[in-house]
Amino acid sequence: MLQLLFQVVDVSWRYSCKHTELLTRRTQLGEGLLRQTINKLNSERKHFLPQERKQELLERYIVELVEFISPKTPNPGELGGRISGSVLWKVTRGETGAHAQNCGFSFLTTEKEKTAKLFHLKYSAAENNYIRVSNDNEIIHNWEKGVWKMNSVFRKVEQDWKMVYIARTEGAASARVSWKFECGSVGLKIVNVSIRSTSQTFQSGNIQWHLHSNLTNVDLSGDQNIHSFANFNGSTELILEAEMSGGDGDVAWQHTQLFRQSLDDHEYPMEIIITLKDIKIKDEYQ
Repeated sequence: MLQLLFQVVDVSWRYSCKHTELLTRRTQLGEGLLRQTINKLNSERKHFLPQERKQELLERYIVELVEFISPKTPNPGELGGRISGSVLWKVTRGETGAHAQNCGFSFLTTEKEKTAKLFHLKYSAAENNYIRVSNDNEIIHNWEKGVWKMNSVFRKVEQDWKMVYIARTEGAASARVSWKFECGSVGLKIVNVSIRSTSQTFQSGNIQWHLHSNLTNVDLSGDQNIHSFANFNGSTELILEAEMSGGDGDVAWQHTQLFRQSLDDHEYPMEIIITLKDIKIKDEYQ
């Protein structure tokens, strides 16, 4: 099973050319019940997505279905695992154990933040660290350490131009990265969210910013300003996600850049400020 941000996919068929034989080994759960469970999970995850995003996921699912029900005959040398590609390329695509260690991080509210009813985080690509202002200016070194999910993304340093940014890995047609905040487990819910998510595109490059919660979602512009949103009031978790695609030629991957700044810049191109309040018992039953 492959668990994505808004989708669960049964990918077993992609890694086997002998589908009939594979079915004989899948005995712990009936195929019908498995499909029903996956469909239910996907329906719940996509409920708050805009129609355009739902259609995109549907079209991708149809393409994958066609691929799964049309097993191919492997050519010589295709039955082994991947051995080509640089270590960095494998890491950013999740093909080594190192990738898993850098993902799945969620910012959970600390006792200090619970008392102050405030979460405040900043990130500097130049210094490559997060400052958790609301937790005594705690420093988290390395941008990957604060990431929830990522695919085909790395931190690019241009020594000649003295610039730095988060970009797609070279050759990747698309990429995504997200950060997650959660406060429900400590009895808090969101009142207001303020976000700065700076990005820059060149040529035909495209970056889409999404801000999701368990209750609602909005798209962000990716400019240098802080934008506030009151419609996340009542949410208990928040996910900030950037999707990168497009660009021209062999350097298309460089045409979508997150948090671009000079190496000697002391600004913070990413900033998240969340005000919080207690969850009252009666709120749970409304």
